[in-house]
Amino acid sequence: MVKVIMHGCNGHMGQTITRLIAADADIEIVAGVDKYQGIENTYPVFADIAECDVEADAIIDFCNASAVDGLLDYAVAKQVPVVVCTTGLSEEQLAEVKAASEKVAVLRSANMSLGINLLMKLLKEASLKLAAAGFDIEIVEKHHNLKLDAPSGTAIALADAINEEFDGEYEYVYDRSTRREKRDKKELGISAVRGGTIVGDHDVIFAGEDEVITFSHRAYSKAVFGKGAIQAAKFLAGKGAGLYDMSDVVL
Repeated sequence: MVKVIMHGCNGHMGQTITRLIAADADIEIVAGVDKYQGIENTYPVFADIAECDVEADAIIDFCNASAVDGLLDYAVAKQVPVVVCTTGLSEEQLAEVKAASEKVAVLRSANMSLGINLLMKLLKEASLKLAAAGFDIEIVEKHHNLKLDAPSGTAIALADAINEEFDGEYEYVYDRSTRREKRDKKELGISAVRGGTIVGDHDVIFAGEDEVITFSHRAYSKAVFGKGAIQAAKFLAGKGAGLYDMSDVVL
């Protein structure tokens, strides 16, 4: 039995994961952390991770970027592996994630779904062939109107998966409104759409001469991310210090 602390337990994803874990005999939530404690839970809830005094095998984090610093401090101090699912982290926070992983097991992924992580692998292979054939690359992501960060962490992760194959030669371009020039061949455009209740749509477009190839992923429910986070927590429990990602879990 894997015992987990749910960081951000009363948010939408926290509640989703609570329901998923209730149906899984191999994992249980032993404590939650959320400053909003008005929701009734079957486990104790603390307003701050520093107040959490239970023993756990892993932490699942679906909170917000501002809470990640305290989370990492706790994980290192208590030596509890942590699955960081929060997106929108600053460069400084990403450096803190890496530093923490030298002392405790940390799994961070911009997207927890199996489909997205398989897509990253496919993009690595496809981009080498298509870029050599002169195809331009664009990424368009769409999310609900409450999402705070743009572009999405997943869109950046997809771009990074491609760019790694070219030693970082591509420049990410987020806005062309001030540009009056021909598109550069080493330009990778990333566009964000916010509206309605879109859970998460990502299109990676390879536009060539007289043909277009599009890789698409649609998330119809946030449960897909919760399922991935649960599998990640099971994987991470008992692991030694190191920085892991979903490719270690699913591929």
